[in-house]
Amino acid sequence: MAEAVRTREEIEAEIEAARQRLAASVEGLINQVHPKAIVANTVSDARTFARGTFDQAKAQVVDDRGGLRTDRVVLLAAAAGGAVAFVLILRSLLQGR
Repeated sequence: MAEAVRTREEIEAEIEAARQRLAASVEGLINQVHPKAIVANTVSDARTFARGTFDQAKAQVVDDRGGLRTDRVVLLAAAAGGAVAFVLILRSLLQGR
């Protein structure tokens, strides 16, 4: 099989293109591991997580039209009331000793 003959200019152009790709890759890696970039990514991830968690919690008590889901609100109020009652009973039992 005959090898394709490349000119000096073609080889130099390929080398320059490879050099530019390598420089871009190295620059990208440096930007990814830069402390400011790490902080920015961490903050962005935390905000995304918090927003998702808030949206999930909100979906539990607000319906699609923006109205309250009274059945869920009543359950939450009952759970909060039960927790307060438990703490008060526990406190009175411990003080009675």
